[in-house]
Parts: sequence; C-alpha cells; structure tokens
Amino acid sequence: MAAQIDLADDGELEPTLRNLMEMEQLQWVFVGGKGGVGKTTVSCTTAVALAAVRESVLVVSTDPAHNLSDAFAQKFDKEPTLVNGFDNLYCMEIEASQGLEAFQQQQVVEAEGIGADGAGKDMQSFMMDMASSLPGIDEAMSFAELMKQVQSMDYSVVVFDTAPTGHTLRLLSFPTTLEKAMGKIVALKNKFGGLFNQVSAMLGNQMPPQEMLLGRLEETREVIARVNTLFKDAERTTFVCVCIPEFLSLYETERLVQELTKFGIDTHNIVVNQCLFPEQMVDDLESWYETARADLSTECNSIVSKFLARKRMQDKYVGQIFDLYEDFHVVLLPLLDAEVRGVDALKHFSRHLMYGDEEDEEDFEDAAADGDGET
Repeated sequence: MAAQIDLADDGELEPTLRNLMEMEQLQWVFVGGKGGVGKTTVSCTTAVALAAVRESVLVVSTDPAHNLSDAFAQKFDKEPTLVNGFDNLYCMEIEASQGLEAFQQQQVVEAEGIGADGAGKDMQSFMMDMASSLPGIDEAMSFAELMKQVQSMDYSVVVFDTAPTGHTLRLLSFPTTLEKAMGKIVALKNKFGGLFNQVSAMLGNQMPPQEMLLGRLEETREVIARVNTLFKDAERTTFVCVCIPEFLSLYETERLVQELTKFGIDTHNIVVNQCLFPEQMVDDLESWYETARADLSTECNSIVSKFLARKRMQDKYVGQIFDLYEDFHVVLLPLLDAEVRGVDALKHFSRHLMYGDEEDEEDFEDAAADGDGET
C-alpha cells in the first residue's frame, strides 16, 4: 500500500487513524459503511484531527439524510460554512439532485444563448430527456457536478461523509456507467446525425448544434475520468470503512472492501464502533461476575447476563475482523455514555481516534455534557 505504515511496539499495525495525518499528499478521504454505524461521527472527528495538521479541510455530506449539522450542533447548507471554533475547517451538505438540476438549467441557458426558437428548444429538451432516460445517468451526472464543484474549491483535503454502503458502491460505479451512457449517445448521434441536420435545415438552422447538445455531456465525462484517476491514486485518495461488531455490519464491510479493491481504490483503515469495553476480555468479566452474582439482585443479574452475552458476541466478531484485516489499521472505539455532539466532544473523541488515548474518556464525557443543547 502506498500509505505510510505505522507499527505498534509489538509489530502490529497501529490501531489508530494517525496514518491519515501523516499522508502529506492526501486530498480525499471517503468514510463509509452500513447505515447507523457512526460514519458521520468518524467523518467529523477525522476532519477535526486533519484540521490540526492541514491548511484547510472541508467536510462534505453526500448522504440524503444529512447529519453534519447535528454532529457539530451548527446549521450547514449547500455552501461551505466555517465551523465554530475553527479557522480552517468547513462543512457543507449537498443534495445529489442539485447537480443534475444545474446541468439541465445550463442546457436551457445555452439554448437561449444561441437564439434557438421553440422547435430548437424542444429538440434540446428531447435530447436531455433521452440522455436522462439512460439507466444511472442522472446519478452519474449529479455526482460529476458535485465532483466538479469540490475540485474547484481550494481545500487541502476533503472528507466525504457518504451514504450507506449500497449508495456508495453505486457512486464508485459511476465512471463506468457514464462511459457506457456516453457511448450510447454518440452511437445515436452517428446514426441519426444526417436526419438531425436535415430537420435543422428545414427550421432555418435555428436548432442548437449537435456539438452544443453533446458538449456538456462530454465535459461531464471528462470530469468523471479525472475523478476516476484520482480515486485510484492511493497517495491522494483513501477510504475509511466504519462498522460495528455484528454480523450484518461485518458482512457489508467485507463487501465494501472487496468492491473497493475491485475498483482499485485504497483502503487500509477500519473503524469498529460501539465496542463494549474493548480493553477488557469477556473471560475476565465473566470471572468477576461469578464471584459477585450472589450479591446482586435479580434485575442486576438479568442486566449483567445480557451485557456479557452481547460482549461475548462482539468479541467474536472483533476477533474475525482482526483475522480478516491483519494488514489494516483496525481501530476499536468504545460505546460511550453520551453522544458525540458539539465541537468540544468531537475534539476530545478525535484524540482517541487518532492516538488511542484511553485516559481521555472521562474528559470526553465532561465535554459532551457541556456541549448538550448547543445550536
């Protein structure tokens, strides 16, 4: 892997995300996984940590159910907004459909700019409807417009808080989808180009030229091609997988890792969230319970018994994760008593994510309590 490898004292990969802070050429960080596993928290804490070592950082939410505003306890919209308490960290929440709408509006403006009459505009609309009817082309063009917008911004690193796994995998397939769509459109152009010219001549050459109709699509294809190249550059792009220690989440993580490998996208970090006392072994906890259960009430015994059953299940899947991803940085994040919400809580939690500071948990809970109710 192109990323720098950090080894712990025992020779294993360091169980933190500090390697991201040491990738000096890193431009894009994608954070993804199954819904509800804590992707937004990991995205925000990663961005907070990167803001300490990079000139400017942007966090972008591409999930239709935006949560950045909730995480930072601050309202964000489609324009980059400076996060309170920072001078180099920005957030924005984008609707995927906005890219396609911008594309279509631009087509209308261009048609009016060349003086196309009603017939010309109708043909323009027909060509756009034909292009939009191709499977997946609407999402692909929306994604291309989003990437074009992000590329035009002057940020040293961009962190993407992505939608759940299925949507993310479609996102990764957009370059291929668009290439196929463009091939179909060009084929239709070549097949009906003569007819198109004859109709245009009958209307007094008032229809928009073919080059203009296809120009924006070609421009979009070029953006996608550049994005695809950047995707596959392990020095500049990486993907952080987030999961929880349960079967379905582990299954989706493996599917995501396999697809990322298939597309040639670097991934070498896995965050396992909501772990019950990750520093404790379940055998030690059960030994304690055996000596203490006689002194506990019926309700307490029921609660502890269920806790130990879930801890045993989690430990089984954590063990499988370490076996499957021995060449990954695997970060275990504890299940906390309070939500990670507000700048102070995110700052404290980012230190655990980047440095594995187990002694910071009490301070985090104090910061989380102080941040409750912020707007």
